[in-house]
Amino acid sequence: MSADPRVGIGLDSHRLEAGRRCVLGGVEIPAEAGPVGHSDGDVLLHALTDAVLGALGQGDIGDLFPPGDERWRGADSSTFLAEALRRAAAAGFRVASADTVVSAERPRLGPWKERIRANVAAMLGLPHDRVGVKAKTAEGLGPVGEGRAIEARAVVLLLPLPGDPTR
Repeated sequence: MSADPRVGIGLDSHRLEAGRRCVLGGVEIPAEAGPVGHSDGDVLLHALTDAVLGALGQGDIGDLFPPGDERWRGADSSTFLAEALRRAAAAGFRVASADTVVSAERPRLGPWKERIRANVAAMLGLPHDRVGVKAKTAEGLGPVGEGRAIEARAVVLLLPLPGDPTR
């Protein structure tokens, strides 16, 4: 295996439906509508999972946790991220930093950003200053801008685990 750093990118989007829970970064946010998904629909954790898996060259979230598999119906998306992190460690890597963007018209995410950031940092085992969580709107453009969908993007940097003499 290479001692070189690795970068991965993830993207996830879900349509919104009235009466569903809205969970972002493992934090439940009061909202009239939440993401429709086979699991809890946490687009932020899904994007982070894909970013880690991508950096490892190990496919994507749908490969590991197929949406047709009933074991994952309503699953907490932190399970998916934990598996991606386990795979990173098994391959000799750790997440060094993560940067994310969540795009939504509703709910307004500004008041929740720091809580989401702290939760994501804890899941990744990172200091607060190594995780970015930004909230954006789509200025009325497309399904996100029309309030019919929510989207997240994530970028992660993986570094070799310290102490391995082969790295």
